Amino acid sequence: MAQFFKPQRRKVADTKHKSLLVTRLDAHGAGVGNLDGKTVFVDGVLPGEEALIQFTEQKRNYAKAKLIKLLKTTAERLPPFCQHYQRCGGCNLQHLAHQAQVGLKSAAVERLFQPYLEIAERVEPIIGDSLGYRRSARLSLWLDKQNQLQVGFREKGSKAIVDVVACEVLSPKLMALLPELKKCVMRFKQPRALGHIELIDADNGIVVMLRHTAALKPQHLNTLQQFAEQNEVMLFHSADGKVTTQLCGPAPYYEIEQCKVFFQPGDFIQVNRAVNVDMVRQALDWLELDSQERVLDLFCGLGNFSLPLATRVAEVVGVEGVDEMVMRAAQNAKANGLSNARFYQANLDEDFSTQVWAAEPFDKVLLDPARAGAAGVMEHVVNLAAKKVVYVSCNPATLARDSEILLKNGYQLTKLGTMDMFPHTGHTESMALFTKL
Repeated sequence: MAQFFKPQRRKVADTKHKSLLVTRLDAHGAGVGNLDGKTVFVDGVLPGEEALIQFTEQKRNYAKAKLIKLLKTTAERLPPFCQHYQRCGGCNLQHLAHQAQVGLKSAAVERLFQPYLEIAERVEPIIGDSLGYRRSARLSLWLDKQNQLQVGFREKGSKAIVDVVACEVLSPKLMALLPELKKCVMRFKQPRALGHIELIDADNGIVVMLRHTAALKPQHLNTLQQFAEQNEVMLFHSADGKVTTQLCGPAPYYEIEQCKVFFQPGDFIQVNRAVNVDMVRQALDWLELDSQERVLDLFCGLGNFSLPLATRVAEVVGVEGVDEMVMRAAQNAKANGLSNARFYQANLDEDFSTQVWAAEPFDKVLLDPARAGAAGVMEHVVNLAAKKVVYVSCNPATLARDSEILLKNGYQLTKLGTMDMFPHTGHTESMALFTKL
């Protein structure tokens, strides 16, 4: 018997307005509630608030929605301090009191470790200023349909640019530079060649890095040079994202525990200067270092932890996946007169067993991986049987996942705390100490 294709009826999206009670925030700061057995995520709504919402995406087990109207608010809701809040893709928790933000983030981390908290010490969060804290930022440059150059940050859920007049979370020095910087790029006669600008408030001055997609004409380089000299900034530019040229100024650096960490634009550095200082100090204190010990620093970057560690112990070995960072970490050790720090390049998600450092014993271990976590190296950490392991994390979910192998192999969660590295955002930084039983 012949069979005929019968197209399925296309599902019509449910666009009716619905009432939702939000009970918690997710890891990105979105409100989470439940409707008809389905988890619903909606930006801009706080725990304890009721909102009128409209679905924007529906899956079998969850849905995403947009806020139509708040029906019930909490006392912790505040008016946003930024004029760009409704459009800009950053600082998505401005509507929540800062102290409440810290409390919710700490509670979210503690929930992941609930079975172990009867023994572990819950350490007070590390908190800095909630405004003016960012020492680095990336400004996008975009030529709109009216041929007007927009300078700012990405719009929420869009590739469009929010033309930023001011940004309250930038350091005061970067904020003060914005008007002059915008005037400078507005004078360019080849705006389509402009990509983006990186701004960094280094400890020895301001860094401006211009990325562009075509070679700049001599007059434009002269314009940049004049801007840099007038504003006393360290100026860099790059046409391909690979080769970076410094036009003027000294080599930028920041200081941590009396060590100078030199860097280049594009290198990863912690954006919150004050919190980074306290975070490094806390990690060193938790490790209870001895001058005769050897310490392994995994995902070491430029040496943010390695260099301070090397001032307190017999030897430090840092391992990092990016060649350029390894090279600069070694140069930083030399610049600080630290002959007891060695650095190696290794992809810690792949087999690294043949490398020299992998066969060496260590008394203590520190890890500071990216959001994906450190799953590929946890077995090695267990086999080292180090007395103490400090895990610094920018993703509580992967911290909890990676911790399981330690907890199942003779380690005890001893301390747990958070760092308010990114106020007014849903990002959570945390630190855990594991002690060998």
